[in-house]
Amino acid sequence: MAWFYLILAGISEIVWAYGLKMSHGFSVLNWSVFSIAFMIVSFYLFARALKAIPIGTAYAVFTGIGAAGTAVIGMLFLQEDVNPIKTISLIVLICGIVGLKLIDSKPRKKLRKS
Repeated sequence: MAWFYLILAGISEIVWAYGLKMSHGFSVLNWSVFSIAFMIVSFYLFARALKAIPIGTAYAVFTGIGAAGTAVIGMLFLQEDVNPIKTISLIVLICGIVGLKLIDSKPRKKLRKS
């Protein structure tokens, strides 16, 4: 369930970042309220995920989903540049996120207390 919360937190980060762009520096009330609401949701879900996922992994995945997703949204809907280097960089970022998930899914050896 923690990974589900973490993925939803990352998606919420994409949503609030888009809303922040549309708020034009918090000058459009509806978009400003929308962004703040999704910021709260995003951090709440992130906090829930942290109960079971190590902070280093969780934060990297959380920000990675947000960064990659926001970049894709920018390219698809906000006419931001699309070029081969940006595309390759996003693929590498996504591979890193998947790699962190796979590594964290492996059972850990417990240290014995002496």
